[in-house]
Amino acid sequence: MVSSQKTLLNQCKKTMVQALKSSGKILKKNLTVKKHIKDKGNAGIDIVTQVDLKSEKNIIGLISKAFPNHAILAEESKAQDGDDYKWIIDPLDGTLNYSHGFPNTTVSIALEHKGKILMGGVYDPFRDELFFAQKGNGSFLNGKKIHVSSTPKLNRSLLCTGFPYDLRVGNNANKYLKIFKKFLLSSQAVRRCGSAAMDLSYLACGRFDGFWELKLKPWDTAAAVLIVQEAGGKVTTYSGKPFSIYQNELLASNGKIHTEMKKHVRP
Repeated sequence: MVSSQKTLLNQCKKTMVQALKSSGKILKKNLTVKKHIKDKGNAGIDIVTQVDLKSEKNIIGLISKAFPNHAILAEESKAQDGDDYKWIIDPLDGTLNYSHGFPNTTVSIALEHKGKILMGGVYDPFRDELFFAQKGNGSFLNGKKIHVSSTPKLNRSLLCTGFPYDLRVGNNANKYLKIFKKFLLSSQAVRRCGSAAMDLSYLACGRFDGFWELKLKPWDTAAAVLIVQEAGGKVTTYSGKPFSIYQNELLASNGKIHTEMKKHVRP
């Protein structure tokens, strides 16, 4: 890596951490404030609050000031075009949790360059846990290196998942629950925590052994997938093909139980 790119990435990391921490303060400060909730569709499951918007405005402001030519893809705003660098932002992952005062939420930011994620950070302000990874440099939790678990078999694993917002449409609930039941009966337990970025970060540091979910968005996964990969984990589609944040199938694991998990997510 040339010196100029190293300097740029160091600046990007500094801005990313600043944005994660400052927006984390916004989330923490406003947890008990009355929420103004807007339904984005899907029968009240997919919502946005004024805190999502405030957090996103803060992040975009910091990034735009530091890197005015960079592109931005954020959950609650219109995409902004720019050069080959793109910031992918989820200002509040776990909005439904947050709207009920359940502090299981994160801020997630990733930096993409020509289709490849270079770095990503996920911050949980309620536990003051900052997960961070830079491609080729490993993954860290509050500055300490982390690694996925060594759980060897699915029947000894603790898994986590989430359900798409369209679960009330047609026969979707039955299809999603069919897979859920398979994992429930073949693992030690399955958790459903409500923030994909947090779930994947927990997989990266060994708290979970595997994760699966459909129809996630780029801002849900961009940062956390890199954190899992840099921690030694495996991330693919349900069929085992290379994962892209612009696809809608995500299967992640510590690598050791991946083959077993693939069999369970097939129809």
